[in-house]
Amino acid sequence: MRAGRVTGTHTEGGDAGRQPRVDVAELVRIRTHHPEAITEAATRRARRPLLNESGKLMIVAADHPARGALGVGDRKLAMANRADLLERLCLALSRPGVDGVLATADILDDLLLLGALDHKVVMGSMNRGGLQGASFELDDRFTGHRPEDIERLGFDAGKLLLRIDYDDPGSLTTLESTARAIDAMAARRLPVFVEPFISRRTPEGKVRNDLSAEAVTRSIAIASGLGGSSAYTWLKVPVTDDPDDMAQVMETSTLPAVLLGGDIGDSPEDQVAAYEKWRGALQLPTVRGLVVGRSLLYPADGDVAAAVDTAVGLL
Repeated sequence: MRAGRVTGTHTEGGDAGRQPRVDVAELVRIRTHHPEAITEAATRRARRPLLNESGKLMIVAADHPARGALGVGDRKLAMANRADLLERLCLALSRPGVDGVLATADILDDLLLLGALDHKVVMGSMNRGGLQGASFELDDRFTGHRPEDIERLGFDAGKLLLRIDYDDPGSLTTLESTARAIDAMAARRLPVFVEPFISRRTPEGKVRNDLSAEAVTRSIAIASGLGGSSAYTWLKVPVTDDPDDMAQVMETSTLPAVLLGGDIGDSPEDQVAAYEKWRGALQLPTVRGLVVGRSLLYPADGDVAAAVDTAVGLL
């Protein structure tokens, strides 16, 4: 076995539903003795265009842990077991129609060593400083991938979270740092996916995103105008509380967009309802795909392959 790669750990697309196994000891051995193997794996990774012939994107998201957001439904630490998360990711990435993954450096480094990123779209998560539940949650600093990291590693795009609270003066700093990140990505001709929300704190101090049609419309308008160029900007948007509002909401911008999944609940019925919300919005002219994480990696019935295949079928 090559010193810089863990082999035999993930299934191919034909092994329907078979759970891959991750050798944690071997990952740790390589990280300990050959840390340069991560850069070497990135250098030899077989790349592909951002969009294939279908013009649609199906991306699996796994950047939640770096923000301390480990819960899925009522399971507060569902994403805390890294080997289990990697196995779920490898299975999802092996399914036909899955284009790639969005994650932070630690997870992408593991996936590089596992050989799971060849011919996949790789998106680096850029700002994870707004830790879930923290007093500074809305001060979402850029603590993840920098534009120069994404370029150096040969990754395909970046993603950033933009939450704006009209009652928090610190949101101005967030807007400015987001604009400069968009500028830096555009200078490198790298796509950046901006995930905007109008947010506010509840009386108990928890951050809540407003998914009303008006709020999502405003967030799209604000995000679309950031930076000196929008040429490489994509939007990553939620489906509104009333899915019927999405047609009008998405008229706010001509930027290409993908839908985000979010935490959709604990029951199979919740999963089916989410699929139906996505199905309608995916027909809109600016919507180019899905970026979904927890609801596919940790479905209510436990069947990752079936959840992923159903989502792919919506495209």
